Amino acid sequence: MENESYRIFGVELSPYSVKVRSYFRYKQIPHEWIIRGPSEMETFQRYAKLPLIPLVVTPEDVGLQDSTPILEEMEKRYPEPSIYPADPVSRFVSTLFEEFGDEWGNKWMFHFRWAREVDQWSAARRLGAVMAPEASGDALEAIAGGIRERMINRVWFVGSSPTTAPIIERTFVRGLEILDPHLTDRPYLFGSRPALGDFGLWGQLYNAGTDPTCGELIRKHSPSIQAWIERMLTPRVEGEFEGWEALSPTLTPFLGELIGGHFLPWSDANAKAIEFNQDIFQVELAGHPYEQKPQKYHARSLAQLRQNYAAFPEKERLNPVLQTSGCLDWLQRATD
Repeated sequence: MENESYRIFGVELSPYSVKVRSYFRYKQIPHEWIIRGPSEMETFQRYAKLPLIPLVVTPEDVGLQDSTPILEEMEKRYPEPSIYPADPVSRFVSTLFEEFGDEWGNKWMFHFRWAREVDQWSAARRLGAVMAPEASGDALEAIAGGIRERMINRVWFVGSSPTTAPIIERTFVRGLEILDPHLTDRPYLFGSRPALGDFGLWGQLYNAGTDPTCGELIRKHSPSIQAWIERMLTPRVEGEFEGWEALSPTLTPFLGELIGGHFLPWSDANAKAIEFNQDIFQVELAGHPYEQKPQKYHARSLAQLRQNYAAFPEKERLNPVLQTSGCLDWLQRATD
């Protein structure tokens, strides 16, 4: 397949788009990065089943959407170097990190991007330049103003509100506090090469880092994370994955506090809200109230995560880690 080329339709401000691009760069898969602006809309619509990016068009002229299934399909086609650690515990934890990045990490990015005026205008102007590349001056400001107003009214989609803002922002800061020392002596989350979990979390933190508020927080307080963000733009093999025993001292706090303590309880409450046709759901996360409109897509991705756990062959090693971190019960609920 080395002579075949793929097309990736996306934009720099889309965490899922850059996630897929980083993966293609890592695998050295021939590809063309195409900014999905007005000039490419007709081609995009020809292949896309949903109006969402990224879109990958394969050499067979087939469109692929949704970043995680894209990576899974490409991993079948280009299995080496693998993004799955050989150690079974590390491999499953990497899957949890990827899911956390896609769903809770997106709350971080989206909330901070549209919560403060300085971030709103920064993102709106950049998006405006993509949507109307010929515009400038007052015309671009008018376009940016429209984008800003529209996006501010959409923050409910990720659960951003005055009630939830403290939880989202507190978990972001705590995530930086945990991951920065973890990345001090290793180039990637699971050792010396990127894993699935790197790509999922990185897309969100890279995008957050391009905005003023999060960018300043990361650069000032998390130099190892900043270096990882830059490294993941063009990731490469620098050694081997590490076993869970080596990773556990510095990754377990993230697994317990953020994934077991926030993400999975929220995921479970969201899935129940979909099941019972609730317009709003409420859940207590680490002692703090959280409420949101439910997300259908994430209910499906949680079901898939639970299926992955149910099919996992080495539970005798995995379950103690999940039990200690408060993750096990949330993953077993639909598989018992």
